[in-house]
Amino acid sequence: MEFAELLNVTLSGLKEAVTDWTETVTKLKTLDEQATKGMLKKAEAADWAGENAGITRPFVKKTAKEFGDAAAEAESIRNILRDALTEFTAAKHALETVAEEASKKGIRIYDDGTVSYMVHPDRRGKNYDGPEPKEADFDKVRSDIKAALDRANEADETAERALRTLVGKDENNFSGTEYDSLKQAAKAQDAEDAAAAAKIVEKGDDATPREIDRLNQLFKDNKGDQYFAEQFALKVGVKGNLEYWADMGDPTDGSRLGMDHPKRIKELQENWSLTLASASHSHSPDMTAWKSDMIKAGDDVIRTRGTSAYGFQVMSNLMRDGTYDTKFLNDYGRAVTVTENKLTGNGGLKAGQVWNAGLSTPPHLNWDDKGDLGRDPMAGFMEALGHNADASTQFFNSDIDVTPEDKSDKKLNAFDYFTKDRDWPEDAYKGGYGNKYGYDSLGHALESATTGHAYDAPADSLTDVRGPENAKVLQKVVDFYGSDPKYSHEQGISDSLANIGTAYIDEFNRSLEQDDNESMREVPDSPFGANLPNGKSRFGPDYDDNLLFNRGDAVNFLSIVGQSEDGHSQLSAAQTVYTANTLGVVGPTPGDQEIKATDLTDAHTVMRIGSETHGILDQSRIGQIEQDYQEGSKERQKAIAQSTEWIKFGTEAVVGGGIAIATEGTASPFVPIIADTVGSAVVGGLGMLTDDISEDYAEDDDDEYKKPYDEMKENALNKGKANALLPAQAYAQAPGWSETNSNFIQEDLTNYVKNARLQARDDNLPDPYKADD
Repeated sequence: MEFAELLNVTLSGLKEAVTDWTETVTKLKTLDEQATKGMLKKAEAADWAGENAGITRPFVKKTAKEFGDAAAEAESIRNILRDALTEFTAAKHALETVAEEASKKGIRIYDDGTVSYMVHPDRRGKNYDGPEPKEADFDKVRSDIKAALDRANEADETAERALRTLVGKDENNFSGTEYDSLKQAAKAQDAEDAAAAAKIVEKGDDATPREIDRLNQLFKDNKGDQYFAEQFALKVGVKGNLEYWADMGDPTDGSRLGMDHPKRIKELQENWSLTLASASHSHSPDMTAWKSDMIKAGDDVIRTRGTSAYGFQVMSNLMRDGTYDTKFLNDYGRAVTVTENKLTGNGGLKAGQVWNAGLSTPPHLNWDDKGDLGRDPMAGFMEALGHNADASTQFFNSDIDVTPEDKSDKKLNAFDYFTKDRDWPEDAYKGGYGNKYGYDSLGHALESATTGHAYDAPADSLTDVRGPENAKVLQKVVDFYGSDPKYSHEQGISDSLANIGTAYIDEFNRSLEQDDNESMREVPDSPFGANLPNGKSRFGPDYDDNLLFNRGDAVNFLSIVGQSEDGHSQLSAAQTVYTANTLGVVGPTPGDQEIKATDLTDAHTVMRIGSETHGILDQSRIGQIEQDYQEGSKERQKAIAQSTEWIKFGTEAVVGGGIAIATEGTASPFVPIIADTVGSAVVGGLGMLTDDISEDYAEDDDDEYKKPYDEMKENALNKGKANALLPAQAYAQAPGWSETNSNFIQEDLTNYVKNARLQARDDNLPDPYKADD
């Protein structure tokens, strides 16, 4: 059902059906009592012999039982319809409430459940005094609609399946199935599906492709259903999970399932991971024991016909998707780290020496798009952390006792070990051979730890949830990756670091406003920073007036990340959006009042810092291009020409406390903003300006590549300057300004930026990365 269908549904027929079935139950119970106490009792007491005793008495007993089964089935049907009616009624009432409240707030809901303004801000007259819904209001309406529809549709699906089961396939006998409630029916269905899935698992890689499809469908049909997931995990067992997945990747046992159907196995890995992730959130005694036993089995050797692997290696590949329980992840992470320390002889061997070659030939454990074979258990574990922000934040802020069995009390700092000290194993993967696949997963884990949400969370689910613990990890990231360009370049995680920088662009601007490179004090009355509505820092009272990191650290981090194409593009787009929104928030409200330069003091600051940031990023990218590509090469020419193409970004969605930048990836980087009508309008205007400019980049210009490099470099810097002015242009063109004010603002801010831009070149930027020969 969609919005309009549920909102307008008529439930009187279903209500009458419940009444009719209730009456039927009463009648059938009377017949059952008569059959049991009358016909059956007389038949059992009769002194029959011969054929009467052998045929008639069993027939009477069977007939009497059918009356009981009929009564039980009718009562079950009544129970299912009754509870379905309750659920539908509640869901319908919820939608009615949502529609009523939305209307009061000025929000229109269409038949398909999408929402919009009743009166768009651009079409409101000067005397408009109606409601002005904020983005948070839209988010709540969408969320409430989804919750009501989910409730109704889940009840509908469960009721349909329960009724089909009750009717049965035997035309001559009642089914004998009994349901006390819709909830009990749902659990029974979950248990039935879990048993069916476990039965297919018992066949191992001898299962047919069609059976694998069936297993995948069972997983998908029950996605997010914790009871099904728990039942599946328990039926298959810890040992069964590990042995099945190891056997699936053993190429020596004659099965061609993985070789001939890798896409099916890839899908199975994802669905299996999602299922176990759901199961991990159960705290029943059985699942608590399952989680403990799984961790204990981590250093067990799982042997198949021709391969072997540690339990941690197998399980980590079933953790790459889904949100696992926070406590389980941290317990698992500590345990696998302790095992790695033990296997490497307290660090005497490299991790790759024990995970890659510690046993016989390892099985093919990972089938996802990364293409690595899944030998390093830390890669899958980092992916799991990347999907659980609470777990990753706790983990990277922790110290791990890697010798819990003795009194040496050797503590290992989790952040330092995984970012700096660990020698990540090399493996064959989609991009070649090396350890980039592992670092990529590390980047995902760092993203979730700093931003507070899964690294691949969809744009429409993002809100600004950064807190003090996230900021602690962020400070470590800025300090370490800003200390030397080799770390981000050699690990290949500039994309993740750019997403982290994007999520904290407000704090980078706050630090850049401070002229003293070493000072940790905020400039008084700064227009920047991650502040709550009450003006206090979201990172705690220590940062109300203090910076998370000083200007020098901010410059180093932005410069090093901006050296890469991904980092430069992402951070440039983020800075542009942030500047545009902040201008709308701190600048004068559009109107026909007289605007003077003194009214634009905060706007000057916002544009100056935005321009400085663009200068840092542009200079760093150009320096790296000149380091990477030979002088006079077409590759250098092309790279410098493409250095301004970041302007082709778009804003995907305006969400709670931020804007998601549209990219070609699975996730949308999140720019923190202050929710504000003018700020949103300026960002909207910026989008139209960037759309117009993007048309100039539609095709490669071969003539441009023929120009002298110095001329191309100057063109790129000039385009960078022009792009840095776009937020000022969008602000000056915001709805509400008089023509006089619009012209004055654009001219004033443009002249101010032209002077401020030069300061960026005075920063002592880190040297470009130079690979070892």
